[in-house]
Amino acid sequence: MRLPFFYGWTIVAVTFVTMAIGVNARTAFSLFYPPIISEFGWERGITAGAFSFGFVASAIASPLIGRLMDRGGPRAVMELGVLLMSSGLLLAPLTTQPWHLYLTIGVLVGAGSVCLGYSGQSLFVPNWFIRRRGLAIGLAFAGVGIGSVTLLPWVQHMIEHTGWRTACTAMGIMVLVVLAPINLLLHKRPEDIGLQPDGDAAPTATSAKPASNIVDPVWAGTDWTLSRALRTARFWWIAIGYFCGLYIWYAVQVHQTKFLLDIGFSSSVGVWALGVVSLLGIPGQIWLGHLSDRIGREWVWAISCFGFVICFAALAALKYWPSMALIYLMVFTQGALGYGLTSVMGPVVLEIFQGKHYGSIFGTVMLAALAGGAAGPWITGQLYDLSGSYTSAFVLGIAVSLLSALAIWQASPRKVRAVAGQMHKVASAA
Repeated sequence: MRLPFFYGWTIVAVTFVTMAIGVNARTAFSLFYPPIISEFGWERGITAGAFSFGFVASAIASPLIGRLMDRGGPRAVMELGVLLMSSGLLLAPLTTQPWHLYLTIGVLVGAGSVCLGYSGQSLFVPNWFIRRRGLAIGLAFAGVGIGSVTLLPWVQHMIEHTGWRTACTAMGIMVLVVLAPINLLLHKRPEDIGLQPDGDAAPTATSAKPASNIVDPVWAGTDWTLSRALRTARFWWIAIGYFCGLYIWYAVQVHQTKFLLDIGFSSSVGVWALGVVSLLGIPGQIWLGHLSDRIGREWVWAISCFGFVICFAALAALKYWPSMALIYLMVFTQGALGYGLTSVMGPVVLEIFQGKHYGSIFGTVMLAALAGGAAGPWITGQLYDLSGSYTSAFVLGIAVSLLSALAIWQASPRKVRAVAGQMHKVASAA
């Protein structure tokens, strides 16, 4: 049955809802954390370790999810994610020992989040669009921000009135009831259901040959397996860029609230700053994703990294000149610019290593990214413990931001496939 609109937008809508619920179900641990400590009296490090352990589970699962995507497609990956995450959330209320949290919130929810979050969605959503790839991914991933400002307040309300166990159970039921059926609508690529990317008409014998976006025919014509990709400099530049990208993302996210409290700002300012960053990330991801379709993925990655450079610089300056103006600057550059990284994370890898093994390659790249997400908060905390100040950690954050931008520029997806806004250069070169 022909729809009055391109089915790719259904894929975007399903991804939007999946990200809104799936990513924030994991984030909700920060809301469960205080009442769990109050109830059991466990040490903070041991309790918080359940969330950190989720990064280990995510890292182990990431390459496996990529292979599953290559073989079984998005339905298999997403439904597995729903099963893992809902099981973890529904079993977590039975917790009586710390290891129960590590198994449920850590292993089950952590592994499920790889399927339902940025990693899993980036494995197939980019297939549906070429000209509007960045815009589509920006819209899909904006679901995370919408979910954070709608679902998380609801979870907090439930915790306050019914307890963390009921709230956790409710989240598990929501994941199962909402996400299990809608993800049956997914398909890996438009060709699987007789469509073309962007909803274009299928080429015929008499139709004009569509313009090619391929800049390097030899590279684009290679059958990229994981082992072949691992032997290229481009793969390792992407791995460095993604490691650094998630390093700076989580180094700020985890420590900024504590830093603001340390230098004399109220807790309400800290909470406000964290919330507004997520809000600004919504238009930021959409706009920068669209912009990447016009000017190229490297430019947008560099713009986002520059946003983090300003963010770290503003944080360093706040210690000496505490003012709301610097907080506004820090919040804006982090959310509206920095969070744009996610809108091009999938396209960068796809446009370099497009092919039937893309899932395995992307899943392995995300291993480096997740390692960066784990390293950022830990190294930042270690530097604070050694020096008694966050200044050196913020300076390092600036350096890591610049390295991330340089790495993606070196990977240069523009030299393999051109974005829609740069197609005229390919045509003129031909």
